[in-house]
Amino acid sequence: MVLRNIVKIDEKKCNGCGLCTPACAEGALQIIDGKARLVKDIYCDGLGACLGKCPQGAITIIQRKAEEFDEEAAEEHVNISQASPADYNMPAKQTEKRQSRISNWPYQLKLMPPNAPFLQNVDLLIAADCVPFAYADFHEDMLKNRTLAIGCPKLDDAALYRNKLAQMFRMSNIKSVTVVNMEVPCCFGLHRLIQEAVELSGKKIPLRQETISIKGEKLSQ
Repeated sequence: MVLRNIVKIDEKKCNGCGLCTPACAEGALQIIDGKARLVKDIYCDGLGACLGKCPQGAITIIQRKAEEFDEEAAEEHVNISQASPADYNMPAKQTEKRQSRISNWPYQLKLMPPNAPFLQNVDLLIAADCVPFAYADFHEDMLKNRTLAIGCPKLDDAALYRNKLAQMFRMSNIKSVTVVNMEVPCCFGLHRLIQEAVELSGKKIPLRQETISIKGEKLSQ
């Protein structure tokens, strides 16, 4: 152990946005359980390239006793972390083109008419708009046999979504709703506003939630 500069993360300030992780070339920071965390002391060089990337000011550089920075170990860690699950689980060459499972247009929630014919008697999938990019099996595993609506609970108008969904639930005989969000805290608002919309509609609609990690893994349902 030596006294040296090293990253410290204030978990109370961190909102799990993940902006700090790409800035760390050594892969010392990861989002775990919705918070940025220092994976191992030996991966952190203490130079603070991540400092300016945190919008919450949750990252600082402090001096404390820690294991010395190990450049070789950090490089090996980065190489392992960047390996895609597809490298291990997928065949070397795909022989068939995957089929899109999208059955409706539009599917941006803000553009969908509440009385659209494609909303009648369907199982509705409402996904945060990052989900289809993060989850490789989105079409086959989630979208198949469902009608799609997507939106961002952080950047879009939550009140507009709540009111439009309430209208949609009142006017259409939707059989069930599955909501899929990312693991970051700002994304969990989607499930809450859909719950509120169901209550406003006066309907009893089964509601199910799934969560996807920023690494593209299904965490829970």
